[in-house]
Amino acid sequence: MTRVMLMRIDVITLFPEMFEGPFNSSILKRAREQGKVQINIINLRDYSQDKHKQVDDYSYGGGKGMVIKPEPVFRAVEAVVKERSKAGVVLLCPQGQLFDQDKAKKMAEINHLVLICGHYEAIDERVKENLIDEQISIGDYVLTGGEIPAMVVTDSVVRLLPGVLSSPESVEEESFYQGLLEHPHYTRPEDFRGLKVPEILLSGDHEKIRLWRRQQSLARTLNKRPDLLSRTSLNKEDRKIIQELLPDEKQ
Repeated sequence: MTRVMLMRIDVITLFPEMFEGPFNSSILKRAREQGKVQINIINLRDYSQDKHKQVDDYSYGGGKGMVIKPEPVFRAVEAVVKERSKAGVVLLCPQGQLFDQDKAKKMAEINHLVLICGHYEAIDERVKENLIDEQISIGDYVLTGGEIPAMVVTDSVVRLLPGVLSSPESVEEESFYQGLLEHPHYTRPEDFRGLKVPEILLSGDHEKIRLWRRQQSLARTLNKRPDLLSRTSLNKEDRKIIQELLPDEKQ
C-alpha cells in the first residue's frame, strides 16, 4: 500500500463531545501522537448562518422528523476540502453501502477523508447528490446518528495505516483481513482449571502449528460465516481442508 506518511480525517458532527474519549485513547491516541493520522472534529453548527445555530428544518411535503439543511454541510466541507479530487467525502447513514474490511482497506489508501455524521430524520438530498462521494452504513439497524459509525470507520481505517500497529502481521492475521475468521488464541497458564492448551501449540513445530491454525480458521468460518468463503480466494490446501471438514461433499 503506497501512500503519504500522514493521513487526515475530518469528522463533521453535531456532537463533537462524543469523540473525546474514543479518539484520545488506545491505538487512535498513539497514532495521532506519532503523526500517523491527523483527526479533526468539526462542529456543524459553526457553519450555520442562523443566529440560533440551527442546522435543521421541516421536510418539504410534510412528514415527521427534521432534515439537516444543505447550507451548513456544504460550507463545512468546502472549508476543509481545498481540492475535491484529493479527498473522499463520506456520509454515514443507514442507506449506505455496508462497511467491511475490504472497504476499510480502500479507505486507508485515501490521504484525506471527510466523514459526515448523519442525524435527525435525514439529510437534504442535494447533499447526497452533489457533495458526497459515497454513503456508508455499519449495519442493518438504526442508530441515533452517524457519530458511532464514524468512530467505527475511523478506528478500522487507522489501524491499517503503516506503522500504527507494532506488528504488521497482527493486522493480516485478524478476522476478515484475508476474508476468514481468525483462529483460536491461547496464553499462559498451559493448564487452567483442567482446561488445557492444545498440545500442537506447545510442540514447537511451526509448520504443524501453521496448518492447525489454518484448519481452525476455515472451520470457524465454515460454521459461523460460510458466506465469507465464496468471497475469499482459497488455495489448493484450503480446498482440501474444507473437503475434510465436509466429508459428505466428496461424493
